[in-house]
Amino acid sequence: MEIANVIVDVPAKQTDRAFDYLIPAEWSGTIQPGMRVIVPFGPRKIQGFVTSLKTQSEFEKLREIIEPMDLEPVLNKELLELGDWLTEHTLCFKIFAFQVMLPAALKAKYEKKVKLAQGVEASVLSEPLQILFENNLMIDWEDALKQGMVPLLLKEAAKGTLEVIYIVKEKVRKKQRKFIRPLVSLEELKVEVERFPAKAEKQKQVLSYFTDHFEPVELRQLVAEVKTTSATVKALVEKKLLIEYDMEVYRDPFEHRTFKRTKPLPLTNSQQTAIGPILNAIETNRHEVFLLYGVTGSGKTEIYLQSIQEVIERGQEAIVLVPEISLTPQMVNRFKGRFGDLVAVLHSGLSAGEKYDEWRKIQRKEVKVAVGARSAIFAPFENLGILIIDEEHETSYKQEEMPRYHARDVAIERAKTYSCPVVLGSATPSLESFARAQKKVYHLLSLPSRMNNQALPAVEIIDMREELRDGNRSMFSRKLLDMLKDRLEKQQQSVLFLNKRGHSSFVMCRDCGYVMNCPNCDISLTYHRVNEQMKCHYCGYESHVPHQCPECSSDYIRYFGTGTQKVEDELGKILPEARVIRMDVDTTGRKGSHERLLTDFQNGKADILLGTQMIAKGLDFPNITLVGVLSADTMLHLPDFRASEKTFQLLTQVSGRAGRHQLPGEVIIQTYSPEHYSVELAGTQDYDLFYQREMMIRKIRHYPPFYYLSLITVSHEQLMTVVAATEKIVNYVRSQVSKDAVVLGPAASPIPRINNRYRYQCLIKYKREPNMTKMLKTILDQYQKDTKSGLLVSIDVNPFILM
Repeated sequence: MEIANVIVDVPAKQTDRAFDYLIPAEWSGTIQPGMRVIVPFGPRKIQGFVTSLKTQSEFEKLREIIEPMDLEPVLNKELLELGDWLTEHTLCFKIFAFQVMLPAALKAKYEKKVKLAQGVEASVLSEPLQILFENNLMIDWEDALKQGMVPLLLKEAAKGTLEVIYIVKEKVRKKQRKFIRPLVSLEELKVEVERFPAKAEKQKQVLSYFTDHFEPVELRQLVAEVKTTSATVKALVEKKLLIEYDMEVYRDPFEHRTFKRTKPLPLTNSQQTAIGPILNAIETNRHEVFLLYGVTGSGKTEIYLQSIQEVIERGQEAIVLVPEISLTPQMVNRFKGRFGDLVAVLHSGLSAGEKYDEWRKIQRKEVKVAVGARSAIFAPFENLGILIIDEEHETSYKQEEMPRYHARDVAIERAKTYSCPVVLGSATPSLESFARAQKKVYHLLSLPSRMNNQALPAVEIIDMREELRDGNRSMFSRKLLDMLKDRLEKQQQSVLFLNKRGHSSFVMCRDCGYVMNCPNCDISLTYHRVNEQMKCHYCGYESHVPHQCPECSSDYIRYFGTGTQKVEDELGKILPEARVIRMDVDTTGRKGSHERLLTDFQNGKADILLGTQMIAKGLDFPNITLVGVLSADTMLHLPDFRASEKTFQLLTQVSGRAGRHQLPGEVIIQTYSPEHYSVELAGTQDYDLFYQREMMIRKIRHYPPFYYLSLITVSHEQLMTVVAATEKIVNYVRSQVSKDAVVLGPAASPIPRINNRYRYQCLIKYKREPNMTKMLKTILDQYQKDTKSGLLVSIDVNPFILM
């Protein structure tokens, strides 16, 4: 008796465990851990993941698995174990842990088809299947089920002659093209060519084509080469000399691009010193975490490329994570240029189908390197040799919904399994990582100077309060304006950076001070000029811009805040001759627009690139000699203990875009708080001093890296219910933790209401609490069982955003 442990696709407390299902005799020996199966659960059929197999169960009456959904496991043994680890560390349901590892295409409604594996003839199949596959190269799984053919299909699949494809309804269709191949042997074809009457000249030509090239060819290519029509080909198909079939081709997001092959560059002395220990760890199969701390433009990417080269030569694989925003074409070019088709690229700009195809290339071992944003950390490789996280301080590596994992932790966990190195790279490492490197938990490697010893750009900080006192009301200081004009004359390029977070355009009445808020959330609505609308960025509420104040009926209602559109308009007024490219959410919404705008800028079609944080990272253009930061302090005043750190990192990163090649660069930072240490030290690019200052403050205030954090957020439609529940939770937490832990709360969240649900929170700061996980689990269990009351409790261990 074979029994499978199955985690079912029902995310709830009661179902968050493996259920036992009998494996029917016909699937015996074919179902393996890591496959998805369809099982009966209550009255419905749902999908589940097989986690293990066993021979007995303590339950009497077991239901049977209905059918497998995969021919080979979609999760390998290591990923299944990683699922357990994720569940434990992020306190999420096991089903979420498994689903986060798969591409979106595998999470949809599905149709299944079975087709011959590439290069396999129907004649090698067993008897009943031959007939099925002779006339069609792809059959419906449903049809096969009705005819009772599925066990036969599975046996063939195990030999590798057949493969199952999911045609995911609406989400992903495999891309099919029509192909033609001969149905008879080469000898018979030659005989047929002789037999054909002269008047069937075209058909004769098509057959002759196949006597020269006896292999499948795409229909449109055949028609083009023989200069014939598809009708001619169809006639030969009807005569059973040729056969027409659909074949899958990968969607290649880069099919119209050729990548110039690049060769490894000679390393500088400091690069040589930095790469040494990494190569050593690769050669000795040793797990070690390296923090590669190098100033902007110091050549970190080349170190990544050469380490990967080493890994590939040893027959192993590599994963490289880059922040979503810097997955610019430039980054892709560097990897594709060096490793060509051995690279799969996964990021949010691809369609679900393209992502699925890239994922399958990895699963089928057709590629050796996966480059992508956060979720690429789960790429299904089985022989990893190195994991690299570029710009490791980036907050986008932390997922904000279930499972709330941090890619860095997952990388380190996977690297332990494969005993291979992890490289974390950054010009401004997160305080946590730098502190670990100081304590020798991580191995610190430094690149203190730029390539070809280029000087770091000169930075000037401008106090905007002074400008206001001198009667300059524009958003450009006089110095910045002069420098922009100077660059225009010299035909050099400038980048203007506008930090949009936390400083959105809101509408306010200048008479009574009324601000337009969202009716469902306690937060001001953001003004979007494109279609004159007010939008809530939390719940999606939209309304029109009022012409009069709803409170005091004054006509003096205006919007505040500097949006990119507003800057663009003002630039047009004061520098009408400048050509501006604007990059923000509105202009880069369409697929491929990001890339197009950057290419235009690179080709000199514009003088000024104006954008939000998507332009802060990874750009490397030789002609940029001026970077202007329009308002450095919009992030400083957010209720977030990492605000100074994020400000410093962002300003340093942006400054690093200037003067990376022959021409020297200059940076202007405009601010209303020039005396703040994070602005001041970003000006001198002094990370070490910033680190000491910030660590002192973190120590006094009990924040990471000196303490761990856990944030419990409670929400409900009734305010009193939330307060009561949070109080209960806080009292329980206080009774369970040691006196060294700091428990803050109950307190209203910084955004106290979202989507008509009130939000309260409790923040725990702790150093060593062996019972922490157990206690948090107890809280979750208590409140997840009770779903009827509508109370939602979520826990974020090591939160990145406290809002």
